[in-house]
Amino acid sequence: MTFSGFGEYAVDFYDGLNDDNSKAYWDDHRETYQRDVRAPMEALLAELEPEFGEGKVFRPYRDVRFAKDKTPYKTHCGAVVELGRGGGAYYVEVSSDGLRVAGGSFHMEADQLARYRTSVDDERRGEELRKILAKLTGGGWEVLGNQLKSKPRGFDLDHPRIDLLRHRTIYAARVWEPDDALHERESLDRVRRAWRQVRTFNDWCADHVGVSAPRPPRG
Repeated sequence: MTFSGFGEYAVDFYDGLNDDNSKAYWDDHRETYQRDVRAPMEALLAELEPEFGEGKVFRPYRDVRFAKDKTPYKTHCGAVVELGRGGGAYYVEVSSDGLRVAGGSFHMEADQLARYRTSVDDERRGEELRKILAKLTGGGWEVLGNQLKSKPRGFDLDHPRIDLLRHRTIYAARVWEPDDALHERESLDRVRRAWRQVRTFNDWCADHVGVSAPRPPRG
């Protein structure tokens, strides 16, 4: 498949879904979603696969079982390439806000979080991560993630990397607002360049966070 950009009505589709997140709207505009959003995202992943690996497009439906917000549809289309959850991932998303790319550890189980904090606490590995993130932020990326408001147990507030130790998830992201390039092949070039920039961060996550150990079966 050849990627030639997201469809002409991709942004309009999500503008409408933001205003009317209903099954009726979805059914009326399903063809637009398939043609202008889903199919281009699949083509984008196919072209990036030789360099980054096989990706998957997330389902458009929200999991509302335990959510206060019962709107049924996600207001973006996201896709990811990852070897295992939490151990470093490449992410891309299209929505009414434009094109978003990200990389890092978007989810950490308890064993992954323990390895992450042990590595951040280590002078060599922790400073390596700090320098990686400083380079990304200097290049226009934003470091995000779920953080503790206080210090994690076992660490002092004056730790030189306490800001990183507070993270329970950590990733870097950047956004291009909707423009003509969103609907052209330039979007592929943007994602490819961005994923290359975040590769060192993902490599750090793979080496020092890794994939979570399988949970033992319940007795």
